[in-house]
Amino acid sequence: MDDLKLNNIQQHWDTLISSAISWAPRIFTAVISALLIYIIGSWMIRMIKKLVAKGFRKRNMEASLQHFLLNIINWGLNILLFIVVVTQLGVQTSAFVAMIGAAGLAIGLALQGSLTNFAGGILILLLKPFKIGDFISTNSGVSGTVQAIDIFHTKLVTAQNQLIVIPNGVVSNNSITNFSQLGSRRTSIDIGVAYDADLKKTKEILMSIIKSNEYVFADPVPQVMVTELGDSAVNLSIRATTSTENFWKMNEELIINCKEALDKAGIGIPFPQRDVHVFSKQTI
Repeated sequence: MDDLKLNNIQQHWDTLISSAISWAPRIFTAVISALLIYIIGSWMIRMIKKLVAKGFRKRNMEASLQHFLLNIINWGLNILLFIVVVTQLGVQTSAFVAMIGAAGLAIGLALQGSLTNFAGGILILLLKPFKIGDFISTNSGVSGTVQAIDIFHTKLVTAQNQLIVIPNGVVSNNSITNFSQLGSRRTSIDIGVAYDADLKKTKEILMSIIKSNEYVFADPVPQVMVTELGDSAVNLSIRATTSTENFWKMNEELIINCKEALDKAGIGIPFPQRDVHVFSKQTI
């Protein structure tokens, strides 16, 4: 009985050894092939990343977008390389593909809002409606200087030195006013003068103030326009252009100097007023 058991064990062992010997070349070949595929694939991934990064730099793409897209490309190529390597080793990859697809669907459903902001960030970085350092205003009333453009949020610093973080989905889906992109800004200062003022003389005084301002551009030509016969005053508009960085300096100087020049010329700047007429009914 013991001899029979020993014979069975010996037969199973011999079968295992013969199977191992017959499979050894295949396993060795598969491992060597997988190793070569991994080495060559890793080298190709590095080359592709270098070429893509070079292309991004030629297009002057934002640094944050470059970093993000290179990471996406790196992850995608490495996942593809992993699938090819395990397939070469004889592993069925259909389960991996199904798991990746299910995980992607679950993440997409859980992060719908974040994905909207993500897509908005990609659009902002690609289309460049504004860049870091630009002064912008949104139709929601938020305005400030762009401090950072992330994948999910845009950060603004207001004139009061407050940090505002806006989701990129909101920014990309609404109208934006960029005050810095063109490099110059045109002011429109409204000034009201009394009805008895000499308008031609008033325009000459205001135009002389504009031309004496060091920040005002000669082109486009500055203007002083009579715009309205208001309830309490005749309204004029001063229109002058300067560089973006000098806009507020020019604006302030024009207001101060125009006020002083009109006061010196005896031209009043009236405030809203109302005439009240009292009628008394006399009885005889």
